[in-house]
Amino acid sequence: MRAPLAVIVAAFVFASGCAPAQQDWIDRTLVTVDVTGVWEGTITAPASNLAIELDLKQEGAKVTGEIKGFRNFDGNRVPPIPIVGTVSGDTFSFHEASGARARLSVQVQVNGDDMTGSGSGNYNWGIVLHRRPPQ
Repeated sequence: MRAPLAVIVAAFVFASGCAPAQQDWIDRTLVTVDVTGVWEGTITAPASNLAIELDLKQEGAKVTGEIKGFRNFDGNRVPPIPIVGTVSGDTFSFHEASGARARLSVQVQVNGDDMTGSGSGNYNWGIVLHRRPPQ
């Protein structure tokens, strides 16, 4: 009689210890926002503001696209930069798809048709974006 009771208690203890890890995994993979579309906004950096545009396509939690509007130190626009990222809850994180340029890394909070957050590359900066209405 004691052996079956011990097995039940042990199973309960081990099962309850695994529950939080399962919840954490669900929270990390939950997709609650859709960022597909064209987003326009501004990067605010030390001593400058830069108008940018993101063109994004989302499939599940995975996002691909490009960022346009960056300028080099001479003031000339650089070609569009391919980006890849993920959505988790209301957070969208993305980075440069290739390592050819300085590593671009951005994390924003999505609230409807607005995104706000920060990024880094050659320096740290803030970013504010608004989704362009479909045409």
